[in-house]
Amino acid sequence: MIVLDSFGIGYAPDAELFGDTGANTLASVRKSKEFYVPCMERLGLFRIDGVEPYAEVSGREQRKDRRQSAECGKGPAGAYGRLRELSMGKDTTVGHWELAGVVSEKPLPTYPEGFPEEIIRAFEQATGRKVLCNRPYSGTEVIRDYGEEQMRTGGLIVYTSADSVFQIAAHEAVIPPEELYGYCRIARGLLTGEHGVGRVIARPFEGEPGSFVRTPRRHDFSLEPPGKTVLDRVLEAGLYTVSVGKIRDIFAGRGIEEAIPTGSNREGMEAAEKLLDRDFRGLCFVNLVDFDMKYGHRRDVDGYAAALSEFDRWLAGFLEGMRQEDVLMITADHGCDPGFSGTDHTREYVPLLIYGAEVRPENLGTGEFSLAARKVLDFLGLSQEGEEIEK
Repeated sequence: MIVLDSFGIGYAPDAELFGDTGANTLASVRKSKEFYVPCMERLGLFRIDGVEPYAEVSGREQRKDRRQSAECGKGPAGAYGRLRELSMGKDTTVGHWELAGVVSEKPLPTYPEGFPEEIIRAFEQATGRKVLCNRPYSGTEVIRDYGEEQMRTGGLIVYTSADSVFQIAAHEAVIPPEELYGYCRIARGLLTGEHGVGRVIARPFEGEPGSFVRTPRRHDFSLEPPGKTVLDRVLEAGLYTVSVGKIRDIFAGRGIEEAIPTGSNREGMEAAEKLLDRDFRGLCFVNLVDFDMKYGHRRDVDGYAAALSEFDRWLAGFLEGMRQEDVLMITADHGCDPGFSGTDHTREYVPLLIYGAEVRPENLGTGEFSLAARKVLDFLGLSQEGEEIEK
């Protein structure tokens, strides 16, 4: 199961509650000259309910677009549908939890005014370091504005966003990543109960004032899911589970036998391709984060489109390498429309594309995020074992 982090396909019925009416990640990126995804088109992406067929909205006369239209006419190669989130949130944590079968009916806490004084004072006392910022902030802008002070004082840049996150940034030359991770563990221990944020995130950076950049040594410290996930069920059944990318962090390591960390989409795709050659029965759960982190939040339409096109080129080779018993599922955890206002995630439907020798091409219509978990259990013959998936 590959999660294209933030690849929404149209605003959800309750988008108004989140200020996201009109958001559509796919509609924004498909307008870019960098967008070319014939492989996902063949799997049924443009046949999903609510998604306009590619040929009807293109209007461009490039040769590759005519090829895409021809591909679309051949019929879908797999099952396809769209998923609607029930959880009260639009962040990475609750999105992945629901894809794995656990619905979060109560929203995780957010802090649009910054974290309360008692939390900050307790954190400063436990770490022995002064807190800088303590406001909602863009990750790239906060190191631009506070990075030099962090280097000079040795303080910790604490900031948040519209998501339920407590983020800590520090220059690697001042506070090495392992030490920063220790401060994150302290924060994780403090942020429980009513202040139980979804993730505490280490955000190390490097460089000189005026040219700071975040490094790939980010690390997330998540709450444990409040219910049993599909990863738990697969592992308890004696089958194999392996995570690629930040999946291990999102699930706090629970239900995961092997974890493969990555620093980019490219590394994630390479890891997934290697796992394709491994003989196992179970679940490989992959997150490709660049769509969200590098392009969605930064509202980079062309960058997002180019990243999808790169994934699609890789996907063609991956499909050729699949064996008779392999099943591939492609989905997303929320939207992050690069053509929308603001820089936050967007409340959207997400796609579900399923491909394999035994998968019947069909329109799955509209389901809930947890349909992905039920499909995994069906394919592994586990759907009748144990309790029903958490509701």
